[in-house]
Amino acid sequence: MPDAKRLKRLHRVRTLQLGLARADEARTQAQLTSETQLAQRIAQLADAVAPAPSTFAGAAKLAATAHFRERLHRSAEAAMNRVRAAEAQVERSTEATRGARRDQSAVEKLMERQHAADLRAEMKALEDVPARPKK
Repeated sequence: MPDAKRLKRLHRVRTLQLGLARADEARTQAQLTSETQLAQRIAQLADAVAPAPSTFAGAAKLAATAHFRERLHRSAEAAMNRVRAAEAQVERSTEATRGARRDQSAVEKLMERQHAADLRAEMKALEDVPARPKK
């Protein structure tokens, strides 16, 4: 079993790794939120550009609207791909956070065992001390 000094160092490292994993998870969650909002905004724009029967002024305007709407649909597709990628990244970072937490918990358990073993050794040493002779 590693000594107490090594366990403390391992605990500091695992705690730091857990903090970094949590920060990465928060960053990826923020990225997912941003990508989702962008995809929603693009979808709203595409809906807003839908041709209305009363506004047809001519073939040129209809063609321009159709072109713009088609570009918005391509942008919406790309945005949805980015959202899916962001969701996958969030899943990976969440799993990394869980793994970092498991590692930190394992070190904490080792520290508790080490502490219990130290206490048992001290108690054994006290039991082995010869009794003081009475005068």
